[in-house]
Amino acid sequence: MRKKIVAGNWKMNKSFQEAEELISVIAEELDEKELDCDVVVCPPAVYLEMISDYAEESGLSVAAQNVSAHDNGAYTGEISAYMLNSMNIEYSIVGHSERRTYFNETNADLAKKVDMLLENNMKPIFCIGELLDQREENVHFDIVKQQMEEGLFHLNEDEFSNVVVAYEPVWAIGTGVVATPEQAQEMHNYIRLLISEKYTNEIADQTTILYGGSCNAQNAATLFANEDVDGGLIGGASLKPDDFVKIVMSF
Repeated sequence: MRKKIVAGNWKMNKSFQEAEELISVIAEELDEKELDCDVVVCPPAVYLEMISDYAEESGLSVAAQNVSAHDNGAYTGEISAYMLNSMNIEYSIVGHSERRTYFNETNADLAKKVDMLLENNMKPIFCIGELLDQREENVHFDIVKQQMEEGLFHLNEDEFSNVVVAYEPVWAIGTGVVATPEQAQEMHNYIRLLISEKYTNEIADQTTILYGGSCNAQNAATLFANEDVDGGLIGGASLKPDDFVKIVMSF
């Protein structure tokens, strides 16, 4: 049975004190509940060590929001997978639409980041998704296929088995607009079909595919009820502890 995951992407938010208060409330509330999914917290890099201390005590997992495509060396401001692994960080987001848009990250760049993570025994949360005009032009399946092929399909079966895929329609990120459950299921099923065609039915069936894009406490349960939606990559709602806990409990 494939893993269910709810991951909270805090993006560039919160002071150190606010971040510590947020993780302490989330950890305390979840500690009292029986969970049917894994919970991953994705704070800004400067808070990773503090968050990982809380996570170690509470059974949560931690993800970086980004990772360098380089190993180590003279790359001022970059953070390598080697560094993250040395802090026992289990995951890193790769290819979030904000990285693709604001920092011009290409699929080729992201493939290198995926490789760095896997070489350092970390798991990529690989983000894919189409722009609004691409959906309106009915090329959204083509866009997602290209992102999968150029970013992930160079991996062998063993490597790919450590990847989490996150489908985030760009038109739904931070907009308050959410894909309908039918739209989410349609694309998740398509992604699983692509994986099956590239690898095997078994690998496709074991791959965790998350939905992201204005997923919140009100719509999470409906989205997660879809057969091929295995959880969510949560943005704004992950900054509200009560909402985030409700999303985690939506399974």
